[in-house]
Amino acid sequence: MTSIRRRTLRLILGLLFLGLLIMTVLNLHDSNHEIDEVYDAQLAQNARLLQGIMRMPMASKEHAELYQAFNQALGQAAPKVDGHPYESKIAFQVWNAQGELLVHTLSAPAFAAASAAPGFSDVTDPSSHKWRAFTLDDTQYGLKIWVGERDDVRADLVDRIVRHTVVPNLLGALMLAAVIWLAIGWGLKPLEDMAATLRARHPGSLEPLQLMPLPTELEPMQAALNRVLAQIQEVMGRERRFIADAAHEMRTPLAVLRVHAQNLMEEGSEEDRRESLEHLIAGVDRTTRLVNQLLTMARIEPQTDTHAAPSIDLAATVRDSLVQLTPWLLDQGLELAFDVDEDIGRVRVNAAAIDIALNNLVTNAANFSPPHGLIRVRLAKQQDHYELSVEDQGPGIDEAERERLFERFYSRGNAQGAGLGLTIVQAIAARLGGQIRLENSHAGGLRATLEIRRF
Repeated sequence: MTSIRRRTLRLILGLLFLGLLIMTVLNLHDSNHEIDEVYDAQLAQNARLLQGIMRMPMASKEHAELYQAFNQALGQAAPKVDGHPYESKIAFQVWNAQGELLVHTLSAPAFAAASAAPGFSDVTDPSSHKWRAFTLDDTQYGLKIWVGERDDVRADLVDRIVRHTVVPNLLGALMLAAVIWLAIGWGLKPLEDMAATLRARHPGSLEPLQLMPLPTELEPMQAALNRVLAQIQEVMGRERRFIADAAHEMRTPLAVLRVHAQNLMEEGSEEDRRESLEHLIAGVDRTTRLVNQLLTMARIEPQTDTHAAPSIDLAATVRDSLVQLTPWLLDQGLELAFDVDEDIGRVRVNAAAIDIALNNLVTNAANFSPPHGLIRVRLAKQQDHYELSVEDQGPGIDEAERERLFERFYSRGNAQGAGLGLTIVQAIAARLGGQIRLENSHAGGLRATLEIRRF
């Protein structure tokens, strides 16, 4: 793609020269029209002046002498010495009623009197010269007056107009193009400075841009770049945290697995080997859950625009998630109840986020529920949000321990837990613009409530 300067220059110069061309064509058209009008008026006026001279009252002999004096004077004209070059291109001639040529200039074309029609006309003489002529019939005195002008007189004047208007305009347009080129360069200087600053930055630099002073048009661009840099910083920070967390948390489970594997190799009896194998399988399961939780944490983006999420049926989404969990809960010897208000509407949230949060809350409730316990899930409508709560019949929590439950890798009384479930739910709550609350229920047990804003 071409540069902004070249695109802008091509557009401006294209419009400039197009406008210049249109104005030139219009000026030439108007000039030709006005020249024709003025010269035609002069032809008619000259014809009437001749008519006045030819009508002078005098005897026939005096008329003959007048005609002879006319012809002698016109025959002695020397345009190159004491006249004008155009004299040979302007002519007139007069005929009487009998068609006799009375007066004429030497440059006048040879026409018969009968061929000269009254009024304006365009004719071509035997020398192939074109003439613009005006013929005047004087019926009272029996005269036919023809006044003509060579066409190249007018063409020469038009050429002079072109040379004195179009050529200066063209040169001025070229000079203006150079000035516009420099002006566009000066106007785009802040953009070039910004590009130079970006090129000079280290590839790994994610510091926000602070270009001052900055034109108003470039402020949104700088703000957008800074937002992108901030998002990249956040993503890279999350990746670093994920790698650090994974490295920290995987170290101990892998060491435990190695111990169990060594014990399995060293055990002598079948019963001891089976016990070591069970410990090994349990360690693998715990490591698998830990990896799954770490991957879930890595997928959560708290600053994702919830308005861009599709509209979903919240009640149906929760119900589908519980249907998937029901076989596992029954296998654990637990019961599940789901209560939902009738007027639950549609919301703009990510269905996967709801599913992940509900899975973690139900799993936590199952881990602390007594045998044959009941896990109650409720979806209720509040004034400006929905509440998704999961209540178990476990021992509940101590008030002093409540905040620690949201810490990463803190697992309260559950050796098989990864300590990331409530951390994940808290991140999802932030993503949904709500919060997660933990409180002991009146009947005993823990109630975890997730707020979901009604966007």
